[in-house]
Amino acid sequence: MRATFDRILGVLTEIGPVTVLSEQTRIALHVRMSFAAVLPRQHWLNGHLVFDHRVESPRFSKTVVYSPRNVLHAFQLRAPSEVRAEFTAWLTQAYRVGEQRHLLR
Repeated sequence: MRATFDRILGVLTEIGPVTVLSEQTRIALHVRMSFAAVLPRQHWLNGHLVFDHRVESPRFSKTVVYSPRNVLHAFQLRAPSEVRAEFTAWLTQAYRVGEQRHLLR
């Protein structure tokens, strides 16, 4: 699972600087605010991304609307190869929310 997390982190560091916050139950990814988190399991990573809108995809197991501009999307990854173009685009969107750029609109 470390390779999958490293792949996510590699994508994010290409987008911009990111702070990794190791917490008791999760690893949060933070810019001005936390925009993603992963929860390592033995054979996969559970995680979530925060977007400023709802995104429909079968890759998301759950969506929780916290406010009109903070929508959590839960996912599960089993291998680094699952961090493909679509997931990379989602990481970019979530990173922008972490920068709070969505509040400038």
